[in-house]
Amino acid sequence: MVEQSLEFRYDTQLLIDGEGLDEDAIFEYISQNFVGDSLLAVGDDTLIKIHYHTNEPWKLLEYCRGLGEIYDIVVEDMDRQSRGLQG
Repeated sequence: MVEQSLEFRYDTQLLIDGEGLDEDAIFEYISQNFVGDSLLAVGDDTLIKIHYHTNEPWKLLEYCRGLGEIYDIVVEDMDRQSRGLQG
């Protein structure tokens, strides 16, 4: 069996509920201040969906919590999933 190595282990997804949210500014901030890949930040000025692969999901959650209420939070361990385990 060939072992896969994931550079970024945690698939982190959440919604941010707030006011005056700017998806482009949020995307840019995350891109410049966090290490990861596969970033999506989509929505409007009151609701943004975030999807990001990172090794430090708690830092992303802390930043997003500063923007508004966060919910529907999912952090999946893609390394465990790639080994056939529950993520």
